[in-house]
Amino acid sequence: METQKSNIVAKQGMTTNLFLRLMAFALTLAAAILMGVNNQTKVVSLQTISTSLPALNIPVQAKWHYLSALVTSFLIAGYSFVTDVIASSYAAISFLLLIANRDRKKGLGLILTIFDLAMVALLLSSCGAAGAVGLLAYTGNSHVQWNKVCNIVDKFCRQGAVSIAFSLFGSLAFLFHIVVAVLSLHNRSNSE
Repeated sequence: METQKSNIVAKQGMTTNLFLRLMAFALTLAAAILMGVNNQTKVVSLQTISTSLPALNIPVQAKWHYLSALVTSFLIAGYSFVTDVIASSYAAISFLLLIANRDRKKGLGLILTIFDLAMVALLLSSCGAAGAVGLLAYTGNSHVQWNKVCNIVDKFCRQGAVSIAFSLFGSLAFLFHIVVAVLSLHNRSNSE
């Protein structure tokens, strides 16, 4: 009877584990894709020194991989993209490892939980950095003469914000997996 109960709990734990990994993979992959294809071109009209001359129309292009010194948010968007790619790749690999392993190696769960913790740290640092710089791009900072950027490339900023949200939810999926693993360890130690 006790063995049947532990087998059912182990199968439920494996199902929860696989579901959370699949969610983390889907969310971080969606965040990476959104950030990777995120671009916008807008024509900005600049007034020359003399008001009698016509304004200059200059096309401005925003892409995640532009490392512009004027707009730091593009640099942080690149960092966010790279961390989402790393996290989604790890989630896919760990998902496949768990399916292939199926309780043959007991140490795999501990190793994956440690890497899950690293993914949470990586994703949360990315979300924090991208969110902070995104806020500067949205509001500007008059004290250091940083102008708003999101009023010019609004689609780029909105798509970046959605990507950051997906990345945050992906980190929460990894965090929930860590909580499930710790609770499982706690229950196992209480039953012994």
